[in-house]
Amino acid sequence: MKYRTLPNSDVTVSEVGFGLWTTSTGWWGETSDDDAVAMLHEALDLGITTFDAADTYGNGRSEEQLAKAFAGKRDKVVYATKFGYDWYPHAGERKGQNEIEQDFSPDFVRFALEQSLKRLKTDYIDVWQMHNARMEQVQDGTLIELLDALRAEGKIRTWGIALGPAIGWLWEGIEAARRNAPMVQMIWNMLEPFPGNEMVDAANTFGTDTTYFIRVPHSSGMLEGKYTAETVFPPTDHRSHRPRSWLVNGIKKVETLRFLEEPGRTLGQAAIQWLLAEPRVMTVLPNIYDRAQLREFAAAPDTPRLTRDELDRIAELTKTNFGVGPEQNRYKGTMEPPSGTVLQVHA
Repeated sequence: MKYRTLPNSDVTVSEVGFGLWTTSTGWWGETSDDDAVAMLHEALDLGITTFDAADTYGNGRSEEQLAKAFAGKRDKVVYATKFGYDWYPHAGERKGQNEIEQDFSPDFVRFALEQSLKRLKTDYIDVWQMHNARMEQVQDGTLIELLDALRAEGKIRTWGIALGPAIGWLWEGIEAARRNAPMVQMIWNMLEPFPGNEMVDAANTFGTDTTYFIRVPHSSGMLEGKYTAETVFPPTDHRSHRPRSWLVNGIKKVETLRFLEEPGRTLGQAAIQWLLAEPRVMTVLPNIYDRAQLREFAAAPDTPRLTRDELDRIAELTKTNFGVGPEQNRYKGTMEPPSGTVLQVHA
């Protein structure tokens, strides 16, 4: 395992992290708390120190799993978690990923922080993120001042913005970079480079220190290279609701990337290395739901980095959508800047 330190902080994260949405929400199949804790223990043994949760995942369950797994080991791990949803009136079972109301008011933010600290059984959070923030929150100076105050109080070590595609994220990500947000969590992978490419380009253009945590690095498992035309997902798995064209076209795309496989590097590991080639990427958060997968992904930073020729070849393939026709963006976030918003990317 290798490690990177977020600029302007003393927060050092593992290049591969562990997202607890797979162990706490049921969207990738059910996982018992005992099995989750066992996987988290093994992840730390493999060098993974960065664990990404959210207060709303499983109604607090992801944070509680971290507390169970790392009691007595708090100084060895980095807790990244999220706030912004008032899920407390919905404390019963929640079906699917239907969105509930958000609350970023100062009183609720402080309340949410104290509740997360209690569930995590800690007195500080390493990386605290606005969950599925909208432009309103990205531009909210009062909210940013509060986060900076909480940092000064020692309640959090740094903060960030986790952007969700169903809400809008292109312009939010660009604005976050312009305002020098410490970190942004976003979806980005070889098969779905938009709008991650645009966000990173914006950060480079603005010359700010914004860094990135990456989720869905394997395009919902496609870039693990194991799907076939006969693959069937269980009804409880969110991938079962995708159109068959997603599977068929995805398999065709993956075949064009088989050149990345070599002795000592799987396609799934190459997908992680593609992201780690970007210096602004601090940690990659693959969807981990079994032990073999955990070991494969944890080993990715120690496999050969992608060469310049390999990176260039991938860039060429993206120009033709890997040979399967016009690109179809399956994320329906806001593509146009909100009314009244003036954003200049190119100085």
